[in-house]
Amino acid sequence: MELPGLAFAVWMSICFYATVDGYPNGKVREACTSMIPCHGSSPQLSPEHTITVNGTEFKPGDSIEVHLSGPDFEGFFIQARDAEHLDSPAVGAFVLVDRRHSQLLTCGRTKNSAVSHTSKVKKKYIKVYWVSPGDAPKHVQFLATVVKKYKTFWVKIPGPVVSQPNAPSPTTPLHTTSEAVSTSHPVSYLSKRFNASGCGSMKFCIRNPSNCDPESASCFFLSFRQEKSSVFIEMSGPSEGYLAFALSHDQWMGGDDAYLCINEDHHVHVSTARLKGRSPPVLDSENALEDVSWRLVDGVLQCSFRRSIRLPAYKGRFNLDASYYIFLADGEANEGGLIYKHRRQPLITNGIYNVTDLPQDIGGSRSPRLMKAHGALMFVAWITTVSIGVIVARFFKPVWSYSFLFGKEMWFQVHRMLMLTTVMLTSISFVLPFVYRGGWSQQAGFHPYLGCTVMALTIFQPLMAGFRPSRHAPRRQLFNWFHWSTGTTARILAVVTMFLGMDLPALDLPDPWDTYTMIGFVAWHVGIDVLLEIHSYCLIRKVEVIEDDRVQILQSLTSAEAEASQNFGRLFKQIVLTIYVCGNIVFLIAFLAAINQI
Repeated sequence: MELPGLAFAVWMSICFYATVDGYPNGKVREACTSMIPCHGSSPQLSPEHTITVNGTEFKPGDSIEVHLSGPDFEGFFIQARDAEHLDSPAVGAFVLVDRRHSQLLTCGRTKNSAVSHTSKVKKKYIKVYWVSPGDAPKHVQFLATVVKKYKTFWVKIPGPVVSQPNAPSPTTPLHTTSEAVSTSHPVSYLSKRFNASGCGSMKFCIRNPSNCDPESASCFFLSFRQEKSSVFIEMSGPSEGYLAFALSHDQWMGGDDAYLCINEDHHVHVSTARLKGRSPPVLDSENALEDVSWRLVDGVLQCSFRRSIRLPAYKGRFNLDASYYIFLADGEANEGGLIYKHRRQPLITNGIYNVTDLPQDIGGSRSPRLMKAHGALMFVAWITTVSIGVIVARFFKPVWSYSFLFGKEMWFQVHRMLMLTTVMLTSISFVLPFVYRGGWSQQAGFHPYLGCTVMALTIFQPLMAGFRPSRHAPRRQLFNWFHWSTGTTARILAVVTMFLGMDLPALDLPDPWDTYTMIGFVAWHVGIDVLLEIHSYCLIRKVEVIEDDRVQILQSLTSAEAEASQNFGRLFKQIVLTIYVCGNIVFLIAFLAAINQI
């Protein structure tokens, strides 16, 4: 696949709400030969619309008036063909009467050899002219495909036959196409839910969450069981719209073999489809699936079907005896069976698998590894290293001023080490989404813009620190203010960015757990900050620090009492810092565990 992300980018997206071949603008050249709309359902058998002409004979170059009429319809497709060989290419050329509702198409090498709609606006009547070519066959029949609505259409409605003067009677009976070719196999109803019996021993299974029971209402389940020259497939999951899986040569959307189970007015339709690039899926008009069954109970959609391991006669169907990445997606569908883009990232196997090889019982991931690494590194940087580094710099100068590490005060060395670690982790994490997407993501809302702002501020902080004035320089207070405001802004924006990123499809952490946990972390950090501020304020009320860094005891305190108070203050801060670090680690582990589970 070519996906980012539906995969996964995503890979199942909106199927065109369309007419012939799924295109509401009527540009349906792909249907020139079959005249069958790729709507994934069978045509109706009893036409409601008629084709009429103003004559029964023609000579080369003659013009014949052609009418298509009947109850309201949205789309149409008209051709003229050799009446004795209706599978042959279209003949002759059409001339339009009303360009608002009809347009000319070129089928094969014959210019203007077909007429179709321009939009899905309802119409009752279409009039065009057909001009016979110089090499016209002896007998010509007009055919029309009419789409009343997306799932209601008629294919190759037979129209009148017009003949050249003195043409002999046809050698074979003229085709009447009102009995349109069926595009689906008999369908039955499943009496009970699937189960995981035989997974890993008799059939190849994919489950999400791992080892979940397909009889539960929260389990996504896909299984393959080889039976001689065919494979029996079961698919199940919590969805009232559609479920779909696809076989792909890579982890990106595009050029894939897809299978969909779509809820259409509480009736499940099973269809194959083609994925072209990141475009919406094109449902196949010819269905290669057999033994189709389905069930829709309590919001759980289940379907099963059989297909041959090899289908050389069907374009776009992969051989099942090769290895592929496997995608599993779900989404919404309207009452007419029109599917919408999946709201979350599809489940993607972590490697390529041959479903006809040794049976396995595996899981998958709804988040690409690069995006998992992006989220994990950001959580490490902005939940642990930054937060601890800020607390140390703000409250531990008096505590660690007399302890030195590599020639510098300990608080400063710890602060600098943690902040440089933050810069390194953020820089690595920042690059990963661009590597994964291959560029800028247009689907991530404000998250990438805020992320770039945070990255810029993160780089600016250490650069500014490199020009820090000496302790007693006149500009030191100005530096301190800029350093604090830049860091605080970066931290606030980082938290907002993480809030937005947790619900993006590429890293969709469980709702509402992710929101509550992030709120809990913010409250935890603010609470510790407030506690230490109150403690510092209380100490200032008791002692004051003079220029030679010696403590001047206030008149209300003895020297021993002051020293005891100072020692208690140091111990209190040490205990609070230890508790704070442990709490941050707990939050970090919770987020990393959630990332690992998706």
